[in-house]
Amino acid sequence: MRFDIVLNNLAGLAWTTKKIAMTSDGTPWRPLVHGLDICQAIIAVLEAPLQAIANEVFNVGDSEYNYRVREVAQIVGEVFPGCEVTFGPPSPDNRSYRVSFEKIRKHLPGFKCRWDARRGAHQLLDLFRRVDMTEEVFQYRTFTRLKQLEYLIRTQQIDQSFFWTEASSKEQLASSVLTPASSPMSKAKVSFV
Repeated sequence: MRFDIVLNNLAGLAWTTKKIAMTSDGTPWRPLVHGLDICQAIIAVLEAPLQAIANEVFNVGDSEYNYRVREVAQIVGEVFPGCEVTFGPPSPDNRSYRVSFEKIRKHLPGFKCRWDARRGAHQLLDLFRRVDMTEEVFQYRTFTRLKQLEYLIRTQQIDQSFFWTEASSKEQLASSVLTPASSPMSKAKVSFV
């Protein structure tokens, strides 16, 4: 599970705090694609005629699933009962990632994403209920890449270039990826990227 990805993060906030308090107006764009749709794309490539895919690189997703962050927040707020969604002022950091998926559509006409943000939010809500996810799990470092990297650097398991250090023992490496003992998320099978 990654809680530093927009849909997963907003769903985690909605579940643990019942509130999504955006610090910006949410106008930047984010393309969303579910892990299962990525798997379908891999299968489509493996089954495609060689002339359709040879020496090609594809963005995997669907142009319909380019969302503004505020749209994702509103969808999550609608799916998670009792969740309040608020927005802040426009942010000077307005990095947007609006991606074209026309090439994959052209080369692999049989490929189509099946998971939109609303379906993914419902899946996360069902998962969080099933595993009784806690705020401790949501905040745990291994589910947020930057927190995990900071931990590995601080404990000298990796260096500033993100290479494993000589000092890293098997015990340190094992402990760096463990989740809280009570974590139900180790059973989770959901992923938006």
